[in-house]
Amino acid sequence: MNRPGPAALRVRRAVETWWHEYRASAAPGRSEVAVALSGGADSLALLTGALAAGLDTVALVVDHGLQDGSAAVAERAAATARDLGVLRAQVLTVQVDGAGGPEAAARTARYRALDAARDGSPVLLGHTLDDQAETVLLGLGRGSGARSLAGMAPWAPPYGRPLLGVRRDETRRACTELGLHPWEDPHNLDPRFTRVRLRTEVLPLLEEVLGGGVAPSLARTAASLRADNEALDALAPAPSGPHLPVSELTELPAALRIRAIRAWLAQCGARALTAKHLTAVDALVTDWHGQGPTAVPGGSAGRRLQVTRAGGILRAW
Repeated sequence: MNRPGPAALRVRRAVETWWHEYRASAAPGRSEVAVALSGGADSLALLTGALAAGLDTVALVVDHGLQDGSAAVAERAAATARDLGVLRAQVLTVQVDGAGGPEAAARTARYRALDAARDGSPVLLGHTLDDQAETVLLGLGRGSGARSLAGMAPWAPPYGRPLLGVRRDETRRACTELGLHPWEDPHNLDPRFTRVRLRTEVLPLLEEVLGGGVAPSLARTAASLRADNEALDALAPAPSGPHLPVSELTELPAALRIRAIRAWLAQCGARALTAKHLTAVDALVTDWHGQGPTAVPGGSAGRRLQVTRAGGILRAW
């Protein structure tokens, strides 16, 4: 491998900064991380940054089986990781199926496999500042609220994202500087995927119309909203148990009431809650006129929780 240039050093510093903050708050005694490696430029640069930072690094390569030759691509990525000096490289073969379309199903299968294979270590993901900007735009277009507009967090156990301040073109330059040849995923140019069109059509147009700087601005917006969300989450009450008295919610400001409802539903087993689900449950508090149950996603695929109000009490079952 070649000597690192400015981009590779930028990636290494980003990993070192993330690791320092992680060690200070989460796991002062650990030195091992797992890197989710696709073989693409972002995850490959991240892997080199983790190794350059002196971390005991494991590479986890997920083979989704969605493209011809995917097994060979996964094995090449694992072989590259071994050549770079990881502790071990493991290929995880997954079955992609389920609701939500191919993107969502692949993501669910990928995260499930990574969590099962990480052996207690944090899993580092190669999301960049550009990925963050795309995530904010997706949330904005879907009307998902402040929590979605806050984008991806640098640390959301067990997943870390050290490169959220690094541009995608920097990860490519880092690989070039180091003499590495990342895999080019054809899905990243497929206009059937919404995120690809955001990347190749919407963001370039916004950059042109607004005079540049759009992606960093969106990333700054996410960081600001994330700080606001954390402050409001700390102020919101945390109800427990399957029964929630409406009287505990009625006097709360809307921002805190919604957060209390979200925390209560999560404690009852709800998952993948959207703004639409929360608004419907909130209506049982703020717009009560005898309406029937509201359904929200439960803890397993296909399961629904029913939320009802009776006698001034919300119940989830």
